[in-house]
Amino acid sequence: MTLVKFNEGKSRSLVHPGFDDVFESILNDTFLSDRMMSKVPAVNISETDRHYHIELAAPGLKKDDFKVDLDRDILTISAEKQSEQMENGRKYNKCEYSYNSFVRSFTLPDSADDASIEAKYIDGVLKINVAKKEEARTASRRIEIK
Repeated sequence: MTLVKFNEGKSRSLVHPGFDDVFESILNDTFLSDRMMSKVPAVNISETDRHYHIELAAPGLKKDDFKVDLDRDILTISAEKQSEQMENGRKYNKCEYSYNSFVRSFTLPDSADDASIEAKYIDGVLKINVAKKEEARTASRRIEIK
């Protein structure tokens, strides 16, 4: 199967017509760019009136592979896993899905209660809930217009 790429509106090199095509195919390769972007797991951060929620997508790991540390207001999530090249007598020629290690750090806001942080690893997603301080919960209110 041959992949055909269309380059609408791009100028072509008249000196070396195939030159641009070779480098564009290498630099714009989706597999290569996806691997470059996936050195750290993707994160979703949301907020409710009582908690901040951090969800980190890291399938294939175990909860024992993670370390979650808090240093002042910096929450650091790290993981390390040894990749196995031999499995059941197999010798892999190419192995593309393996985590080595990663580190993600987040600065918690002043309204976060650092004494109340919970972490769970469920179905490939590390879920961290950080409670808000009591004064941060009551800080927002609706003002009645008179």
